[in-house]
Amino acid sequence: MKRKSVGPITWVSVTCEGDDYFLVVSMFGAKMTKQNVLRTGLLSTNLVSEPMLPLMDYFGAHSAKKEKKDGIAYSVSRGQALDVPVLDESPWVYECAVEKTVETGASTTFFCRIKNIQIDERLDIADPFHVDLTKLNPVIYSGMYHSVGKLLGKIGDFLPSGPQP
Repeated sequence: MKRKSVGPITWVSVTCEGDDYFLVVSMFGAKMTKQNVLRTGLLSTNLVSEPMLPLMDYFGAHSAKKEKKDGIAYSVSRGQALDVPVLDESPWVYECAVEKTVETGASTTFFCRIKNIQIDERLDIADPFHVDLTKLNPVIYSGMYHSVGKLLGKIGDFLPSGPQP
């Protein structure tokens, strides 16, 4: 298997151009993951759920430049559409090709065309672009780890006249 590089990335968003969706991923510094994305033009983003928190924390606390990241058990496969590493434990994986990069100081922002989405069949998701995040139970990092609490509603639910059709 080709060398894999797995590192937690805090800032990921989605944008679209017509019917095409793009992940927007920002990476700071000179992480191996960032260097591999710059070299190959490919990446996967693997949603981290609460059961995966020890793995994410381990990856974030250890640098692949200084040591092998083999102090915790995990399994990796190759993507279904692209030659990218995929964490087997992840319930939701985007396989992406970089379309554009923007450098801002030591940060690089990648605009990545989504080529494939792997969704754990137990999630029963009808539309991957309209998801109740409480079903995914993602870990969110902003200096500390957080989880998503409860579903509050959708656009239009809070208008004075009530939900719109």
